[in-house]
Amino acid sequence: MNQWYIAAYGEEIGDGLLGRIICGEPLVFYRTGEGEVVALADRCVHRRYPLSRSHLKDDQIICGYHGFTYDKTGVCVAAPAQKRIPRTARVPAWTVHEQDSLVWVWIGDQELADTALIPRAPWLDSPDYTVVRGMEPLKARYSLLVDNLLDLSHETYLHGGYIGTPEVAETPITTEVDEDADVVYVSRHMDDAECPPFYSKSTGIEGRITRWQDVEYHAPCLYLLHSRIAPTGVLPPEDGPDDQAFHVEVTYGITPSTEHETLDFWMVARDFALDDETVTEFLATSNHTVVMQDVVALDLLEEVVESEKENYQELSINIDTGGLAARRILAKLVARGERKTAGAAPVATP
Repeated sequence: MNQWYIAAYGEEIGDGLLGRIICGEPLVFYRTGEGEVVALADRCVHRRYPLSRSHLKDDQIICGYHGFTYDKTGVCVAAPAQKRIPRTARVPAWTVHEQDSLVWVWIGDQELADTALIPRAPWLDSPDYTVVRGMEPLKARYSLLVDNLLDLSHETYLHGGYIGTPEVAETPITTEVDEDADVVYVSRHMDDAECPPFYSKSTGIEGRITRWQDVEYHAPCLYLLHSRIAPTGVLPPEDGPDDQAFHVEVTYGITPSTEHETLDFWMVARDFALDDETVTEFLATSNHTVVMQDVVALDLLEEVVESEKENYQELSINIDTGGLAARRILAKLVARGERKTAGAAPVATP
């Protein structure tokens, strides 16, 4: 629970109210007239009416049920038919931070929030890249999405015709783990591979390619895939820019919503054809298709996992080393959080 999670894209939060459930906490987000992002508990203290279904006026939320009014700190500043406001009339406020076009929220003990812990994805708001993005809700636990993204061999079978080719499943991976930083690195370098439509139609490369996939998983919630695409035999130079290759930065925000639901934020940034709207539309449409293929598969897996017998033993092989490392780190983070919160009062909710 004591972690930063992506709550929204910066562009999603404007002059209205946005409701999101993060780690089981219903939250409402809005942006003040000065541009500050605010996050409050999404329940009026009076009769629990969702504040996200209420009204925003002068940087204050007016409950749409009985008119209780809250400022950006969560303090109730007005109540119907009385001037004296009870001291307990306030909702929790949550720490938020906007960075790299993403709005992050700290879930857990608010006193522990440290923005230096937020992993970076600077290409998401860099003029050197063009980005397409979206968000799809999963009716599946977040760990299934982590497994999915740490083992890209599934591209060959689930995403054939888009990003999958035989070489993805055939090429061994290398895995490294930074236990101190809670980061898993998985690399797959294909020196002579078929060029899938996702890249052939966007880059214009004809024939076979050198295709590199270098993954960084920053537990628990940020996934970075550094993709390098170039004609076969074109490798990075020892010195100078790697300007003979095409680079695509694929970013996923993996945000647990409830125990069995996940917010799947997906972003694709490219360093080529920056102003080509045809390429932009193609990558947006194609990647959305790929994401929806994952959504269908993971929603189905959630049903299977929920219905299976206790202590079912699955099989793991070499391609699973990254996913297994991620599982170990997540288990460590959960255990660490349980130790820190043992005996402590939970975060207040109305």
